[in-house]
Order: sequence, then C-alpha cells, then structure tokens
Amino acid sequence: MKGILCYYSGSGNTKLACQHLAKQINNAEFELCDIVKEDMPDFSRCDVAGFATFADFGSVSHCVRQFFEKMPPQSMPAYVFNTYGFMSLATLRDLAKLVHDKGFRVLGGYSLHTPENYPPMRMRNRAADDAPKPKELDTFRAFIQRLDHQFGMLQNSQTVPHDPIKIGLKNTLFSVIPFPNAKKDMGEQQVDESTCSECGTCAKRCPYGAIQLAPKPVFDHRKCCGCWACYNHCPEHAIHTSKVTEDYRYPKPIEALRQKLQ
Repeated sequence: MKGILCYYSGSGNTKLACQHLAKQINNAEFELCDIVKEDMPDFSRCDVAGFATFADFGSVSHCVRQFFEKMPPQSMPAYVFNTYGFMSLATLRDLAKLVHDKGFRVLGGYSLHTPENYPPMRMRNRAADDAPKPKELDTFRAFIQRLDHQFGMLQNSQTVPHDPIKIGLKNTLFSVIPFPNAKKDMGEQQVDESTCSECGTCAKRCPYGAIQLAPKPVFDHRKCCGCWACYNHCPEHAIHTSKVTEDYRYPKPIEALRQKLQ
C-alpha cells in the first residue's frame, strides 16, 4: 500500500518525527512531501495520506492553510499529527478539520511533545529539551502501531473505524483564550550588516516570500507571519528582532531528540 505524508517543519522536529513514523510502518510505504518546498503531490497514486505540522500559536500555520486551499477535493483514509513545544492547544483538532473538509476520512491523530523551537519560549526558559519524555515517546509509538494495524485492515478490505481526535481538557480550555498575533510577539527583524554575509539563506527559508535581498535582507512586514525561520536559520546569526536580541536559535533538532527518534 502506498502513502504520502505531507508535512510542514520549521526547524526539523516535525520532519524528524515524520521520518521516524514512516520507518516504523510495515503495512504501507510512505513518501514524504515538504509542502513548502515541493509541488502539490499527486494523491491519485496513493492509498492513504498523512498530514503533519507543528503548533503555531496553538493552531495550524498560515502556509498549511494555504496548502489546503490549493488542494483539490480528495477521498481516501488519512491521519494527522503535530509536534509542539509548550502546548499543542487546538493544533491537532484544526488540522483534522482541514483534512476532513477536503474529503479525507481521518483515522486518528496524535500530538508529540518535542523541544521548543520558538525563540521567545526558549528565552523564557521553556525549551523542553528533554521532550519527549519516555512516557510520551511510548504513547507516540503506540499511536504508530495503531496506525500500522489500521493500514493492515485496509489492505484486507476491512472496515476501519476512526479514532476520535482528542486534544485534552487543558488544551481545550486554553484554546478559547485569544493569543497575541505571532508577528506582534516577534517584533520587527533587524540585520547586523557587519555580520551578514548576503548568503540568501533567510530569503530561501522564508515560506511567505517576505524577504528580498538588496543585497542585504529587506523584510516585508505585511507578508511576514512571524515564523522565525529567518532568525533560526541565519548561519551568521546576523538577524535578530526588536524583542529577541540574543541568541535563542533552534536551527535543527538537538542530538537528544535525534537519538530518541532514530
């Protein structure tokens, strides 16, 4: 059975989790698709689909929503999961709704706790670099095993009941609280021109096309959604913001997470 796993990963935690999941599945062969870097996949070649993202201010990021807006209607089984640093809030539920509204039948979903890649949270000493803890890792693997069993049922033409998407009472309660706008929480980007090498990494990494090189980075704050990709991935550490002036970057998964998701 063929599958496509579409993901959006800011600093690599979600991509690493997708790779781990795909390797653990025996009853389906999954191809990974980065929704920012790649074209819309051909779902007609697949029997099942998966969708993954990280929690962006407690929900699904703007570029993920854009991906679903461009997607033609579908009709196949699918699953969802997300990563989060501090709290997942409504991310899983919102992602499941986007998937369901495109015609997919959602089999289930899971939220995986991972180290925080959001610089303001790392600045506030909420890095969660020990995540996922053993119990969290066990429940993630149990979710994967459950998925694999469901895929086996699909292969045998059995009816597969869907698992309800649950986000927990704490996430439900906090989801109704309005959070500040991500861009507002970020502040405006600034460039240390003495350090900037004009490499263009920031412009290439920006999923919203909000950066132009002239030859130093110039930011279009009307397009910027505050995803921190430019800050996290600048190899010279030349980009900071009006609210985060020190180095709290998270450019890639830390080694402890890589070992847990080998």
